[in-house]
Amino acid sequence: MTIPLALIAAIVTVDLAPEPDLHLGPLLIVAPAITASFAGPWLVAAVGLLAVAGEVITSLGVQEKDRNAQVAAVVLISAFIVFYSLLRDRGRRELSEVRLVADAVQRVLMRPLPERIGPLRIASLYLTAEREAQVGGDLYAVARIDAGTRLIIGDVRGKGLTAIDTTAQVLGAFRAAAHQRATLPDLVVFLDNVAGVEPSRPDEPDTGVEESFVTSAVLDIPDDGSTVQIINRGHPPPLLVRDGQVTELRASRPAPPLGLGALAPAGHDVDAFRFAAGDLLLLYTDGVIEARDARGGFYPLAERVAAWAEQDPARLVQRLHDDLLAHAGGRLDDDVAVVAVERQG
Repeated sequence: MTIPLALIAAIVTVDLAPEPDLHLGPLLIVAPAITASFAGPWLVAAVGLLAVAGEVITSLGVQEKDRNAQVAAVVLISAFIVFYSLLRDRGRRELSEVRLVADAVQRVLMRPLPERIGPLRIASLYLTAEREAQVGGDLYAVARIDAGTRLIIGDVRGKGLTAIDTTAQVLGAFRAAAHQRATLPDLVVFLDNVAGVEPSRPDEPDTGVEESFVTSAVLDIPDDGSTVQIINRGHPPPLLVRDGQVTELRASRPAPPLGLGALAPAGHDVDAFRFAAGDLLLLYTDGVIEARDARGGFYPLAERVAAWAEQDPARLVQRLHDDLLAHAGGRLDDDVAVVAVERQG
């Protein structure tokens, strides 16, 4: 407030000085304009009234016709600035409410993963390509079942509200069926059927049932033993970190994404890999490995993870977050989801 008030005082003082050819009264409108950059409409209105009062005082020596025009100009412009401030404040309140709703949606859809579940320590990262978006087309979820843990990570085809609808559909299906389907292939068949129908939207024309798909990796991690079972449906292979060495856990037989079950080979191949105490699994979506630097180079995830030799999930995810944004220049072209899982003894 100091600057607008000081401007009003300075302009009035200079204008009342014995300089007959100098009239700075119209410049008083600068005070409410500056106030609008940091204050609300009521404070802007108060400064506007002071500016009008200053214009009335400084224009006493001006011809009546010119004086009335100058005072009216200051009044009208001040009123416009106050009106603009009202609209800006309302927009800010609406944006704040939208962000609150978006945060609530994110907490419902992309529930924070527990730091510990059974013998596992977990850390996760979720970044959207759209800066104002809270939820995108990537997904992950974890479910605790009898004597084990099930986990899914996936990437929905497309972007926008339709992708978010499919994300919600697949996540809800996983959370509901993870406890009910006895085997991993049964669970994947159920998710396959769910992901195959793209949700219809009331604001879009009805074009019939459309095809949707989700690249995904679905995991079963038993509490006892030292293995992890994975069904990979067109998703980037998880990385296994053991004693500083990084290994890609590739599927034994390629399979199409969820939602394209009719194209899948007979049966659902379950790949079993060794996952012992002290090992770390890194699951990720293609937004990580397809992030480009200024020269167009892809992000070398496996090389980075091997160089860090980090076994703590939280520290690994944080280093990956910082390094990925630095590689991409602070802006991502695709959503990113990462889950790091360590088996403890």
